[in-house]
Amino acid sequence: MALQLIVRRGLSQGACAALLLLLPSAPSAAAELADLSLEQLSEVVVSSVSRREERLDRSAASVVVISGEDIRRSGATTLPEALRLAPQLNVARADANQYAISARGFNNVLANKMLVLIDGRTLYTPLFSGVFWQDQDTMLEDIDRIEVVSGPGAALWGTNAVNGLIHIITRHAARTQGAAAFAHVGNQQRVVAMRFGGTAGERTHYRVYAKAYHRLDTERISGESVNDASTGAQAGWRADWEQGPRSLTLQGDLYRVETGEQGAVRRTAGGNLLGRWGQAFEAGARLTVQAYLEHSELRTPAFEEDLDTLDLLAQYDFSTSPRNRIVLGVGHRVAWDDTRNGPTLAFLPAKRTLRWSRLFAQDQFTFDEHLSLGLAASVEHNPYTGAEVLPSARLSWTPVTRRTVWAAASRAVRAPSRIDRDLFAPAQAPFQLAGGPQFESEVAKVLELGYRAQPSVALSYSVTLFRQDYRRLRSVVITPVGLQFDNGLRGTTQGVEASMSWRVNERWRLVAGGTSLKKRIELEPGGSDVGGEASLGNDPSHWWSLRSTVDLTPRLIWDATMRRSGRLPSPHVPAYTEVDMRLAWSLTPEHELALNLRNLTDPHHAEWGPAGNRVEFGRAIALQFRWRL
Repeated sequence: MALQLIVRRGLSQGACAALLLLLPSAPSAAAELADLSLEQLSEVVVSSVSRREERLDRSAASVVVISGEDIRRSGATTLPEALRLAPQLNVARADANQYAISARGFNNVLANKMLVLIDGRTLYTPLFSGVFWQDQDTMLEDIDRIEVVSGPGAALWGTNAVNGLIHIITRHAARTQGAAAFAHVGNQQRVVAMRFGGTAGERTHYRVYAKAYHRLDTERISGESVNDASTGAQAGWRADWEQGPRSLTLQGDLYRVETGEQGAVRRTAGGNLLGRWGQAFEAGARLTVQAYLEHSELRTPAFEEDLDTLDLLAQYDFSTSPRNRIVLGVGHRVAWDDTRNGPTLAFLPAKRTLRWSRLFAQDQFTFDEHLSLGLAASVEHNPYTGAEVLPSARLSWTPVTRRTVWAAASRAVRAPSRIDRDLFAPAQAPFQLAGGPQFESEVAKVLELGYRAQPSVALSYSVTLFRQDYRRLRSVVITPVGLQFDNGLRGTTQGVEASMSWRVNERWRLVAGGTSLKKRIELEPGGSDVGGEASLGNDPSHWWSLRSTVDLTPRLIWDATMRRSGRLPSPHVPAYTEVDMRLAWSLTPEHELALNLRNLTDPHHAEWGPAGNRVEFGRAIALQFRWRL
């Protein structure tokens, strides 16, 4: 009971539960892009599977692309809401600001098995190896696409890309010229954003933006306010310069967020600066060098943190023959983590310098026009367990045009975080819960088999079967000095992911997809656990969505979405179905007015949290206005 009170005073409701247990309308380019012509489809590329551009229809991975147009037509105002467009992602909202987001199980508001990036910058906190989604924002109108890869990507992207990779890619500054504004006014939140893009000389394009929002308090089923209203503001810029084979991108952001948490206030602030230089050579070779510096501040009643991160990466992509493509890379990250601990919760030592170094390589063999094999491996050194070897093999076979069978085998790890090793609650002995001094990396071995096809110009679909075997999962054990984190659990997840896109006619398109998941957790031989299993995510056995986008007239569009999530087992959260609609009218080619309606068929439902203490989300209505010049 004492520990429960300690954490509730310091962290948000969703984080507490986790820590206590764990402690006008152009055709869209989403999903399988079936509305494009066959010629256009063959030109669609993704870069998150193999760290270089490759054709989507030949990618040996379960990958979905969410386009900027899809995000606009969905009416989303936050990154987590935009991610609901990826059918293989399980997105559960915990309160006004927090989300649990993962693929293939182990979902949690402190989920730690998904790697998330914006333009190559990792959205990572060494506190728990995950993402504080309430602090991540950008101007959604500037997003070019979001590449969502379910399944491991550790061989090329490093540790923590165990269950998947989310890469948010913003537009080149040349594509965001002129002025633009966006406003959202509703019964749950208000958002305003502005952007201006211009040129500096013949070869340089730039843009600047600013965004502010206010989210209102959510309520429990009793009508009691959760007191989780938040206010945030973010501003940023991007500049792109190109001259022949050379290119340079510079960009940065500043943000500040205040979030209410049961009578207390959680404050965060920070900024980042990123530079990326590229040089193209003959025969398609390319060298890319990227560096970014990031600062973040976290202020809670339980503890405070200042985190500074420097990340360096160099990558060389080249061919040794027409049938052989190689990617070589080296990276190094340094994080200076400074916590100021309170009496109820501490990270000891309070100050740590954390370093990660890695080498990665991939060799892509193209045997003929039908068959290719990609062999990749990464060796990454982390500050807790030393070197980890992360290999993968991906085979792609296209027996006939527009039909691809692929298979993959991978090894990935989730390296320890500060919670696993350095957490102590309370701050002084005797401890009720502590990090494990010998806590090791969690390991996953993954097998995948997929099929992707476009039998006609109007129809495409994909199916992926997967099995992921986990070892050394986090558990909680009893020791002479109190409860402690250990690696006493193992388990498996297996299931199927599917998606489909069908252009019924020139004005109507249907997009559907979903996941069926079976998860099993048990003790490692000789292991023990007194509550850690419940912290390894709360996952439904299935979730699916169906979207309809209709151009009623050249100026009037109607979008509708139905989402279904199965029940969550522990703690129990009932299954729910949500229906959302958006009606948009293009007043002029530069002005759009939209009516957003959420949760039309259900007066309220919960998506996360224990009974009696969880948020119930009711119906929402909002007006959105977009202006571009």
